[in-house]
Amino acid sequence: MSAPAPRPAAKAVIPFRFSTSFVLPEATGLRAATLPQLVGLLREVPESCVYHHTHYFLLSHHYLTPEPTNDFAYWVTQILGEIPLGERLASIDTMQYASLDALRDAFVRTIDDYLTQRPLARFKFASEGEEFFFVKSMQVVMPTRVMASTLEEFAVALSRVSVNSLYFHIFDARLRLGRPTSDFSVWIEQQLSDPELANEISGLDPYSLSLEQLRELLIRMIRDRAASLQVASARPAAGDAEKTIEVGSSREMV
Repeated sequence: MSAPAPRPAAKAVIPFRFSTSFVLPEATGLRAATLPQLVGLLREVPESCVYHHTHYFLLSHHYLTPEPTNDFAYWVTQILGEIPLGERLASIDTMQYASLDALRDAFVRTIDDYLTQRPLARFKFASEGEEFFFVKSMQVVMPTRVMASTLEEFAVALSRVSVNSLYFHIFDARLRLGRPTSDFSVWIEQQLSDPELANEISGLDPYSLSLEQLRELLIRMIRDRAASLQVASARPAAGDAEKTIEVGSSREMV
């Protein structure tokens, strides 16, 4: 059964309220100079460390295109010179994992496999001051005054909110919701009854764009959708068109 068509010019019963988040970094005092030390500590550090070196790393480098993927890949490549491992770590899709623990396991497995294949890599070490310093993130979430009830209002709101808000609703949402989607997609599907647009937004690859480019793309998609719904609502239905033709013909015959 096909999905029901979205309501033209739909207005949400529950408006979307944009939130923003601020991340406060906190040093842990833990550092690694070798790959065995890195993977050993990675197994033990709190999830807030995993978040800092993956999700927060992305937010901190949102102006680069394509965005660097994570701190681990950067350190392994630039400091230890283990380019093949760096490429493997960089290829881990942070957005694919709905929990930080599952993401941690992916990094641990990748490093363990590499050390098994290349045992000499365990003897490379970073110079003093170039060790990998584990940092954890303390996230503070705050609601904003920006709200939207329709697609048109949503597009305007997107142009006003900060990149921190955009990141919170796109990237962080996957960890909160436990599935590969975003707060935007959930609201559009549930409140505006538009699963087609919701799926299009969920299917975007945010890693191929900076956050500003992602913002522009989302605004364009939403405005295009709103315009197409407006055209569809102005177009007479097939049954109405047939009735008009019949009435017109009868008048001409009279």
